[in-house]
Amino acid sequence: MIRTIAAVLAAFALVSFGALAEDKPAAADAKATEKKAEKKATKAEKKAEKKADKAEAPAATPAK
Repeated sequence: MIRTIAAVLAAFALVSFGALAEDKPAAADAKATEKKAEKKATKAEKKAEKKADKAEAPAATPAK
């Protein structure tokens, strides 16, 4: 009986402190995720521009 109560208290303490510990890194993760998304969008724009330039290049050359 005492072991069960001790186990329940230990589990409760781990869960409650674990939730508190995750609050601060979650904000940092959100910033990192936002930064990654912005970087990915920029990369996609550059890739699209490069692809558009490639598509225009063959059209400019006369066909044989």
